[in-house]
Amino acid sequence: MPTIGSPRCETATGVVLAALPARLAAVPASEVAARWTIAINLLAGSLLGAWAGATWAVRMRSSTLYKVLAALMVLMAAALMVTHSTTLGALALPLWAKVPSGVVAGFGIGVVAAIMGVAGGELLIPTIVLLFAVDIKTAGSLSLLVSLPTMLVAFARYSRDGSFAVLGANLRFTMVMAGGSIAGALLGGLLLGVFSDLVLIPALAVILLVSAVKLARHD
Repeated sequence: MPTIGSPRCETATGVVLAALPARLAAVPASEVAARWTIAINLLAGSLLGAWAGATWAVRMRSSTLYKVLAALMVLMAAALMVTHSTTLGALALPLWAKVPSGVVAGFGIGVVAAIMGVAGGELLIPTIVLLFAVDIKTAGSLSLLVSLPTMLVAFARYSRDGSFAVLGANLRFTMVMAGGSIAGALLGGLLLGVFSDLVLIPALAVILLVSAVKLARHD
């Protein structure tokens, strides 16, 4: 069971790679590049968090990991709803407090992303908005810059525990999931802002909650 993190990280990495160029139509690269220090700040924590999260995941008992994943899915659902249903205001923190807060937040997000095998944008975006006063669209693009190296570190850690064997044994499933996810990321980036969040976000939150209930009941 713990080795599922490897194929999921592989899929998440492909999604991030596809979504980055697709989002350039909505958020210019120059606007994202001007805030590169934010990505570095978060990466200082998320890379360590990804390694730690993947390490914990491969060492957990399957029953424990199911419950942890269920709890994290509930957290993701809550983060989605809060981020898209309320107006987030930036925290007025001085620089000396903002930088270490970014590292700590990045570490926690890296742990969650590695355990779940996801990019972690649901947590990265509100963190960037709250800590660094960035608009939500730009925050979405910045989150991808943090997610990509984070996923690569998690994938590297999973590979040390024989997780590549899982990829080989489930190659067709992995390729289908990766292909569908990449196509969805491209389409989502191109259609950014076309569909109302009032429909999409609650639907995603319900899917996460239903999945969490099923995982929590799994032995």
